[in-house]
Amino acid sequence: MTQAKAVPGTGGELYIPFEKRAGEPSVVYFTKDLSVEGLRRIFARVKGGLSGKVGVKLHTGEPHGPNILPRSWVRSLLETELPDAAVVETNTYYEGERFTTKQHRETLAVNGWDFCPVDIMDEDGVAALPVKNGKWFTEMEMGKNLLNYDSLFVLTHFKGHTQGGFGGSCKNIGIGCADGRIGKAKIHTTPGSDDQWDIAKEEFMERMTESAKAVVDHFGGQITFVNVLRNMSVSCDCEGVNAQPVVTPNIGILASDDILAIDQASVDLVYALKEEDRRDLVERIESRHGLRQLTYMKELAMGSDRYRLLDIDNGDAEISLADAVKDVVPFAETK
Repeated sequence: MTQAKAVPGTGGELYIPFEKRAGEPSVVYFTKDLSVEGLRRIFARVKGGLSGKVGVKLHTGEPHGPNILPRSWVRSLLETELPDAAVVETNTYYEGERFTTKQHRETLAVNGWDFCPVDIMDEDGVAALPVKNGKWFTEMEMGKNLLNYDSLFVLTHFKGHTQGGFGGSCKNIGIGCADGRIGKAKIHTTPGSDDQWDIAKEEFMERMTESAKAVVDHFGGQITFVNVLRNMSVSCDCEGVNAQPVVTPNIGILASDDILAIDQASVDLVYALKEEDRRDLVERIESRHGLRQLTYMKELAMGSDRYRLLDIDNGDAEISLADAVKDVVPFAETK
């Protein structure tokens, strides 16, 4: 493991407005249609790069988690668009209901993920993927079975996260593809430490992002991303029934071939909400210095933080952030 020192003041708590960013824009698709049909339509915009054996990386959640992606949506999408795909996951670093493969499979059944194959990728060991130009790592241990897939569809429930500030596509693969014993330990814990969660803020974001880079580089052009901005608690789905209540309005669904652009657009849409609607989630993001995920992805040349937001509900017309969130209603009103 590469030893390094985090650079203080790298701005993980500082939001950078769109007009202060530089570089060529990527394309991010958007729909307000939070339904299986909306998911299917937006996936159609980015599915072209997927071929061969496809893994679908999503967070299947702790038992009875209230905010995870609707299984009916995922089932319909896979049956119609990816009938031969498998959902892919890895075991957790923390001791819980997904700590061992046996526990994990029991939880999958409880949560209704029994309609398609689910590959616990680290069930039979690990494979090390190279990390190019990393500060912390030269390689990252992933679930061994990741190597069995030609393409990866990263389907993410965007929400807050206790350690990362927010969980988007970067967290979904950076933590979610790393195996439960070696890779996740390298991201979360200083070697020799007894504190499982001693790495935080900028250093944690950088380690997680380097892990995500290893996955993105491995799949090259055969990886694509969808973020669902729905039921956005400040808590991750790994907290299950203990997640904090949702207070952030539902916004919509995003899709892109650019991991930085889609996570940046997701964050931007949250910041575009009214102050009273965004307050809790923004506080979670900034207090954990979660915005360092975005700036470090840019430093690692993983994508662009500038993008054109195209509204698929209106013929792929470009839409502003303000217009994208103009009609959202407080979460309590959506119940």
